[in-house]
Amino acid sequence: MLRSNLATRSARSGFTLIELIVVLAIIATLAALVGPELMRNTGDARRQAAAAQIELFAVALDAYRLDTGTYPSTREGLGALRSIPAAGAVPRNWRGPYVRRVIPDDPWGRPYVYVSPGVVNPHGYDLYSLGRDGATGGTEEDQDITSWGGEVIR
Repeated sequence: MLRSNLATRSARSGFTLIELIVVLAIIATLAALVGPELMRNTGDARRQAAAAQIELFAVALDAYRLDTGTYPSTREGLGALRSIPAAGAVPRNWRGPYVRRVIPDDPWGRPYVYVSPGVVNPHGYDLYSLGRDGATGGTEEDQDITSWGGEVIR
């Protein structure tokens, strides 16, 4: 009698295949509903990070200009904020580094585009990221993030 109670108890203590399939279906449905929302939040975070980095570079570029009288050339690029430019004429009164760390790529792994003098801002510079797609234009995560808040003109 003791043996039959143990046998029936152990037979009832596990999950059936149907119960496991139902649980997996519920998890898959939740993932299908929540997954796109999480990806959208990731895209928003990347755009916000790019905009914040561009603003920080703008502050550093303005400090560079105050010290040297000009913005770094396109050839010198954003690297001139970190170390004194070695190519061309050495800028007078360079008091950098104007940024503490190495210039990072944009959140999508591409370098920020820096043009000085700018196409949009001929008396300053154009600084932008082309977003996830790496091409001008786009919406949502593919949208360009610019220092002037407008569209990229090449």
